[in-house]
Amino acid sequence: MLSVSGLHAGYGRIPILNNISFEVPTGQFVGIFGHNGMGKTTLLRVLAGQLPATAGSVALAGRDITRLAPHARARLGLGYVPQGRQIFSQLSVLENLRMGAIGTGRNEDEIERVLALFPRLKELRGRSGGVLSGGEQQILAIARCICGGPSTLLLDEPTEGIQPSIIEEIVEILATLRDKTRVTVVLVEQSLDFIRRLASRILIIQKGAIIRSMRTEEIGSIADELLGMHSE
Repeated sequence: MLSVSGLHAGYGRIPILNNISFEVPTGQFVGIFGHNGMGKTTLLRVLAGQLPATAGSVALAGRDITRLAPHARARLGLGYVPQGRQIFSQLSVLENLRMGAIGTGRNEDEIERVLALFPRLKELRGRSGGVLSGGEQQILAIARCICGGPSTLLLDEPTEGIQPSIIEEIVEILATLRDKTRVTVVLVEQSLDFIRRLASRILIIQKGAIIRSMRTEEIGSIADELLGMHSE
């Protein structure tokens, strides 16, 4: 579903990503782990089209999207939930969901299907996004993205600053999406436990390069090493 080959990118003359290549099959969850400043968010921004690649290519379902604008990628099925959520705080929950659907030409029926996956939001549909808790805003950001009907979802630090009970809810939501919709997910996370519960594979990024790829079940044997790397 998603193919990245020889990707390079940076900010001005400062290189950040260095020859990144990986593939994500349809319906698979892949986690990306690394400590701050190693290029995780930059990678997602390049995949989403918010930052141009200086070399290499990105393909979605076999189509080269390397030079496409973010809205064009969204219409082809690439969804992005950035770090910090970025919901419309003045709009209601329902209006936020409508914005997600309208952006890719979806209708009200899609919103109702999404609300069935997010029961917490059903109860809050008339409330302004700005008065929701941080965890509820994160759930709303994911739901708004799903309203666009993505085949591939990019998630940047979805558990950051969120209480444990909401994290459990997000795990359940993403597991349901994985099992029922076969959506493909690239998940940037600093929580190894969160990655282990959802992803089938983990990519370790260091200094803008993928230095290791492993199955999630292998994490246990080197967890201390990974956490040590993360705290450097």
